[in-house]
Amino acid sequence: MRTTGLRRSLAVLAVAAVVSGCTVGTGDGKEPPVRIAGSARGPSDAKGSGDGGSGASPGDKDGTSGSTGAGKDNGGSSAAPAKVLWSSGDRGDDIRRAQARLHQVAWLITPPTGTYDARTVAAVKGFQGKRGLPRTGDLDTVTWQRLKRMTHDPAAWELYPYGGQPAAKPDRRCMTGRVLCVSKKSRTLRWMIDGRTVSEMDVRFGSQYTPTREGVFSVYFKSRHHVSTIYHTSMPYAMFFSGGQAVHYSSDFAARGYYGASHGCVNVRDEHKVAALFAQVRNGDKVVVSW
Repeated sequence: MRTTGLRRSLAVLAVAAVVSGCTVGTGDGKEPPVRIAGSARGPSDAKGSGDGGSGASPGDKDGTSGSTGAGKDNGGSSAAPAKVLWSSGDRGDDIRRAQARLHQVAWLITPPTGTYDARTVAAVKGFQGKRGLPRTGDLDTVTWQRLKRMTHDPAAWELYPYGGQPAAKPDRRCMTGRVLCVSKKSRTLRWMIDGRTVSEMDVRFGSQYTPTREGVFSVYFKSRHHVSTIYHTSMPYAMFFSGGQAVHYSSDFAARGYYGASHGCVNVRDEHKVAALFAQVRNGDKVVVSW
């Protein structure tokens, strides 16, 4: 009797173990494995030479742990190899956007350049390695889809966080006379005389709480060593055009780029250029601020 009861208990336990079972997780715990056919295609870029550099941040914003697996997100041997979209030496706007996304997740610390250089290769390798992807340093379809899911479409200022964006076409109101032609679209200032561009420079504006006013104004006061009476900050080479708003040099803009903002003024980051501008501009010269 005892033997029979023991056998029945063991049988019940065996059935329970089979029903409950265990599963083995895949991926890195937060993102599902990705399988993308090798036929996926991305924009092509002409090959060029990289500008050197090394190193990538060991940090990452998705909080996933490292993995030593290779190619798990490719679907293993059953899936076609991931197609390479961009690699070392490639140039163009697509590279700039990819670099901005790598910057968002702290794998690329330097600003976007539009060139797939050694720093970008190192950043991609770090990103791939943390996700168990092959550390090729190339942006293939699997790596690109993973990066896109973790980031947002870069804004214009993220593509040129420290300036260098091409100047927009001058507003039609800038084509006659002596004009400080300021474009919020390209974040640039053109100093123009009778429709001819004398000089260009990167500029920064106020935040949403202290916006730079738009419209047609004129320079009414110049102050070489000005200090704000409201914020008690230095405003060298100030050229006032609307109330307390002026075009002036900003050391903060020079240091932080577009990661900061003014209190409504038009900041210039190049002290040499704004000094030359200050010497040429006269009271009464027109100022046009537009999108």
